[in-house]
Amino acid sequence: MDFNGLADPYVKIHLLPGACKANKLKTRTVRNNLNPTWNESLTYCGITPEDMAKKILRISVCDEDKLSHNEFIGETRVPLRRLKPGERKHFNLCLERQIPLERCQEWELEERGRILLSLMYSTERGGLVVGIVRCAHLAAMDVNGFSDPYVKTYLKPDVEKKSKHKTAVKKKTLNPEFNEEFFYKIGLLELQKRSLEVTVWDYDLGKSNDFIGGVTLGVNSKGECLKQWMECLSFHQSEGRALAHAHQ
Repeated sequence: MDFNGLADPYVKIHLLPGACKANKLKTRTVRNNLNPTWNESLTYCGITPEDMAKKILRISVCDEDKLSHNEFIGETRVPLRRLKPGERKHFNLCLERQIPLERCQEWELEERGRILLSLMYSTERGGLVVGIVRCAHLAAMDVNGFSDPYVKTYLKPDVEKKSKHKTAVKKKTLNPEFNEEFFYKIGLLELQKRSLEVTVWDYDLGKSNDFIGGVTLGVNSKGECLKQWMECLSFHQSEGRALAHAHQ
């Protein structure tokens, strides 16, 4: 791709469908080479069995150009359903011309990211323990292509907003690790009437913070959120983890 007959290649990967910018991972660049070796491992957190059945890994190779835009070399795609849990599989694939990203804008609106929570009702402490573990594939809210995310939780209804807990802000990341724990002193019968609201925000200094996405867990929730909430209420002192999708 360069005038010297070589290239400065790097590889970037995306999970489709999904927020294109939010789930991009990238290798380092290998300089002046047409036969590069990387030996790098790129990891996606929060992958579910549903993802394995439906999503496709897009693998693109590009040439880095410091003086102008990076150039596209070629791409290939691998359906995740071709993989088995715990099995390492090698693929020897040909790169193709760029495949159009149909409905990419629609995909970006589908999902704003994911959050991994741990929930436990402790009879010993007499309350709900909420662990904010990590987020993954968050939507980029800043011009640099990243966000400065933090997480807020409320136990609703909460008219006076006395139940708010907030994590630390993680700078310039779409896959923040929090590993923070919050405690709500509340009886089990009362907890059954409440719901846990978890929201993810992008911190902006000197102006209003941007809402990235959120999820609510309670008896009126659906799907995985309802399942995790009911397990939390049913199995006292036992920890359950909830992987939730954050939507607008």
